[in-house]
Amino acid sequence: MVTVTNVDADEFRYVQATDELARPLLAELELEYDTRYGDFFGERASTELNRYPAELFSAAHGGAFVLLLREGAPIAGGAFKRLDPETAELKRIWTSSAHRRQGLARRVVEELEAEAVRQGYTRIYLTTGPRQPEAKALYLAAGYSPLFDTALPAEEVGIHPFQKFVGGAR
Repeated sequence: MVTVTNVDADEFRYVQATDELARPLLAELELEYDTRYGDFFGERASTELNRYPAELFSAAHGGAFVLLLREGAPIAGGAFKRLDPETAELKRIWTSSAHRRQGLARRVVEELEAEAVRQGYTRIYLTTGPRQPEAKALYLAAGYSPLFDTALPAEEVGIHPFQKFVGGAR
């Protein structure tokens, strides 16, 4: 028997970073970072995930936190915060491990880009780590320009920064 999921029923919901619906994804993200990196960066994932106050990911502070829901349950999500008046910085892009390989992260990135444009941003900046080749591939496929030498080994590069101009900019 084949189970078909109606992705047309998926919905984006903007929430606060502290919303109860966001907790499972953030907990899984923390576990994933700790598994991939351990102390590679000299700190645990919880340090990075708590580096910025939750309110920075709210519209009142020039940010956003969005979840992609399927049948009311979060399956993917992401956020951005204001980096400067023209630039939103994507953070916390995540897909539940049970829902990967469905293009959900790409949909989340596209939704966040659209929200950034609605908020007046013209540039999006983001970073990902050297042990996340899936993320690197996602951002390249989504039109982001790498701000590092892609010919170098990933761990030699370290943090991988990207940018993309949106909303007709450049």
